[in-house]
Formats: sequence, C-alpha cells, structure tokens
Amino acid sequence: MNEPLVLGIETSCDETGVGIVRGHTLLADAVASSVEEHARFGGVVPEVASRAHLEAMVPTIQRACDTAGIALRDVDAIAVTSGPGLAGALLVGVAAAKSLALALDKPLYGVNHLASHVAVDQLEHGALPDRCLAMLVSGGHSSLLLVDDITLGVTPLGATIDDAAGEAFDKVARVLGLPFPGGPHIDRAARDGQITIDFPRGLSNRKDLERHRFDFSFSGLKTAVARWIEAREASGEPVPVADVAASFQEAVCDVLTRKAMDAAISNNIDTIMIGGGVAANSRLRALAQSRAEERGITIRVPRPGLCTDNGAMVAALGSELVARGRTPSALDLPADSSLPVTTVVA
Repeated sequence: MNEPLVLGIETSCDETGVGIVRGHTLLADAVASSVEEHARFGGVVPEVASRAHLEAMVPTIQRACDTAGIALRDVDAIAVTSGPGLAGALLVGVAAAKSLALALDKPLYGVNHLASHVAVDQLEHGALPDRCLAMLVSGGHSSLLLVDDITLGVTPLGATIDDAAGEAFDKVARVLGLPFPGGPHIDRAARDGQITIDFPRGLSNRKDLERHRFDFSFSGLKTAVARWIEAREASGEPVPVADVAASFQEAVCDVLTRKAMDAAISNNIDTIMIGGGVAANSRLRALAQSRAEERGITIRVPRPGLCTDNGAMVAALGSELVARGRTPSALDLPADSSLPVTTVVA
C-alpha cells in the first residue's frame, strides 16, 4: 500500500500553516505569519489573527501544493487543527478543511494541536518509539505527556498551573524592552549575558513537589524578574538586559529539564521528545541534551522551524491516523478552543 498523502491545516493562533506529507516525508511546509500585525499590541489579538487567516488561507494552500508538486485532488486526506487554540482562528482552519474534504470527497481528520507537536518529530527522526515522554513548551502550554500510541491518545503527567513558559518569555521580554514575540529575542540577548541573578524555580521545593511533582509554574518567576528590574531602576542603576535575560532563561530551562528527567526516570522511559515553540530555544536544547546524556536518555527535538506552529505537524499526525486506519472525523466537526490533550481526533 502506498503511503498516504495528507494535507494539514494549522490556524490555532497567529500562523497560517499548510503542510503536505507523504508517510513520514515532508513535501511542503508553507507558513504565513501575522506576528508583525500583533507586535505593536505586545501580544496576539484574536480578531486580527482570524482575519489574517482568512486572507492567507487560499494562497498558502496554493503555495504548499506548488512546492509539493501536487494538485489538491491528489491528496488522500485532509487534517486540520480543531483545538485547542483561539476560537475564531480555529474556525477559519476548520471551515477551510471541511470545504476541501467535501469538495474533494476526502476523509477529514480534526486533530489535537498538542498531539501534532509530538507527531511532527517523525518527519525528522522517523517513527516514535513505542513509549516516550513528550515535553511540549509553548506560549500557551507547558506539558509533560506519556505517549504510547500518538493516534490513540496520551497520558498527561504534568502541566502549567498558571503562566506557560512561552508566555513568561513574552512578558519578561516586554519589561526588558525587547520586541514581541519574546522567546527569540531573550535567547539572542542571553548569549551575551552571564547568569548572575538567582531567580526562583517555581514548584521545585519539597512541599510543592509533593503535590506538583511534574507541574510547572512561571508566574512567580515572571513577577520576580519584574520586581528585580523595578528595584534596579529605582536605584538609578542601569538594567543589565543580557544578564537578566540569561538568568531568567536559565531558571526556565532548569525547571523544564529537571522535571522532564524526573518524569522519564520515574516512568522507566529512555526517550524524551521536546516540541512547541520554546523548543527552539538554544539553552533549553543544550541543557536537555547535557542532562539526558548523564542519565542515558535520548533527546529528540525537531529543527526550530518545525517547533513553532506549522501545517506540517498537522499533516504528520493526519498521515499517522490514515496509515493506522483510524476513523475520520464527521463533517460537523467543531472548533474546540479547549480540546483536552487526551482527545487526539475530534
């Protein structure tokens, strides 16, 4: 049997992504970003994102088909992010996918955004092991997931209880006067800085670990950074932006990697897959690799372009669902902004 040719559509936030995948081979990954339209607001504006998706959808689909050298009628299935994400943004992608599925008479798969971040690694490193740990770190999510079969579901081990890591990067970047989105700018600034400030590690003391062993909290860290900067400015001293960035980034990456290693070891897992936009952070990659090697654990991280939101990850999960004969979604598929991670196919 030929490997399935799947077109995937991603519109959960501010990226209009269309990917085309055959099996585990990526044929096209077209992305239209509206990030510059949001930058002046210091964060994503849902209405702006929805309108940008509407304008970008058709040309992005066409660009993906041209890159892959296929016609729309050639695809075997359509996959689309049905949640979680911004409700209006999701609706644009779901409506487009339904239209294509109906017009082309192809099966439709409404998939989970977070599960797609796990599946995309297969495009770079091949099939996932039978059992692995996924750490997903983005603007809206910081999660540890036990993955046995990505097409059947995942088991949540831990999640953020307040600000996600990516959200903290954005907020700290703002108080440092760095542009939105904050992650890449803090990463870049930190390379010229020294880790000179001991910022707090959320949910890491003994009492917290009893209740939140694998959970994350970055709200307190964000506040501590803001208070440190305020105190510095009040004293008339200049704020060492590079050092603050390096120290903040170290606190985030320290907590993420320590909890991931603990979760893997306690569950007898020898492979950790890291995904989501923050997985592009250079310090997170380096620290995870170093700590994993000390413990005999394999780290799998997609290249940075596949860590951020994209259509390729949706197509990758769709391809896996088709290959394993999973039941498609109905044409009345909803856009669910709060779709739980345990639901892989809506």
